[in-house]
Amino acid sequence: MMLRRTLNLARPDDVYSAIVDAHKGLDDAQCRAFDARLILLLANHVGDEAVLREALDAARRSVEETGT
Repeated sequence: MMLRRTLNLARPDDVYSAIVDAHKGLDDAQCRAFDARLILLLANHVGDEAVLREALDAARRSVEETGT
């Protein structure tokens, strides 16, 4: 399996809103803990180390290229 880079969500705006809403009421430390737990849950769901490493590399490059 390879990392899917094309849109795969039927309602991406709703998913984004759900992620934002899940952070409401959390302080910065809780937000970081939430993000870490969510990442680990999704990584477990993906279950393919090669795909996860590809996603990690892509995310890292994106941050380094944009500065955010």
